Amino acid sequence: MSVLYDVQGPRARRRVLVASLVGLAVLLLLFGLAARRLNDNGQLAAELYRPFLDEPQVYERLGEGLRNTLTAAAYALVLASVLGVLLAFGRLSHRGWVRLPAAVVIEVFRGLPLLLVIFAIFLAFPLAFGIELSALQSLVLGLTLYNGAVIAEIVRAGVLAIPKGQTEAALAVGLGRGQVLRLVLLPQAVRIMLPSLISQLVVLLKDTSLGFIIGFGDLLRTGGELVQVLNNPIQMYVAVALVYIVINGSLSVLASFVEGRQRRTRGTTQAPSTMAIETGMGQGAPL
Repeated sequence: MSVLYDVQGPRARRRVLVASLVGLAVLLLLFGLAARRLNDNGQLAAELYRPFLDEPQVYERLGEGLRNTLTAAAYALVLASVLGVLLAFGRLSHRGWVRLPAAVVIEVFRGLPLLLVIFAIFLAFPLAFGIELSALQSLVLGLTLYNGAVIAEIVRAGVLAIPKGQTEAALAVGLGRGQVLRLVLLPQAVRIMLPSLISQLVVLLKDTSLGFIIGFGDLLRTGGELVQVLNNPIQMYVAVALVYIVINGSLSVLASFVEGRQRRTRGTTQAPSTMAIETGMGQGAPL
C-alpha cells in the first residue's frame, strides 16, 4: 500500500490500460477530424506555408518582434526585482509607518488587472504629469508595478521560510535589524525563492503580449501584422506560439532543475508555497 492510494491489482491495471487506449483513440479521431476540416478549408495548402521558406523578411519581422518582447521583459524584470525587494523590506519592517504603505501598494497592484494598469499608465501620464511615455516605457512601467508586487510577496515568503534562529543569532552578535535582513536573511532567501522567481519570469514574458492595447510591437503583434499581409492566420499564430513555448518551456525546465537541485542539496528546505504567495496568507512577522 502506498502513502496516497492502494496499489492497483491486475483487473484495475487492465481497466486503466483500456481507458488509456480508448482516450488515445478518441484524441487521434479528433485530430484526424480537425486535420480533415482544415484541409477542406484550404488551410493545409502549400502556399500558406511557403512564406516561411521563401520570404526571409518574415523571420526578420518576427525576430524584431521577439527582440522587442525580450527587451521589455528584461527591463521589467530588473526594475520589478528592485521594487519587489524594497516592498518586501517595507512589509517586513517593524515600523508601522513603513509596513502599512508597503502592504497597501502590494495589495493594490496585485489586485488590479495588469491590462488595466498598462492602459491607465499610457493614458494617465500625459494628462496628470504632462509626460508622453512610449509604448515600451508604458508597458515596462506597468509590468514593473504589477510584477514588483508579486515578487515582493515571493521575497517575503522566502525570508519567512528561514528559521527564526538565524535572526536571533544575528541580533545576538550586534547586527541591526536592517543588517540582519540585508546581510543574513536575503542571501539565503534568494536561494530558496529562485525557482519561484524564474516561474514569475515566465509569467512576465507572456504578459508582454498585453502591450498590444497600446500599440507595442511585440512578437504577437508582429505576427498579427504579418497575418494581414500573408493571410495565413493559423500558420503564423502557430509559429508565434511555438516561439513562446520554446522560451517559456526552457525557463520552466530551468526552474524545475533549480528546485530539484536545491531539494537534493538542502534536504528539507523547500521553496515558498505558491498558494501562500498568491493568496497573501498572513502578513508576516515584522523584523
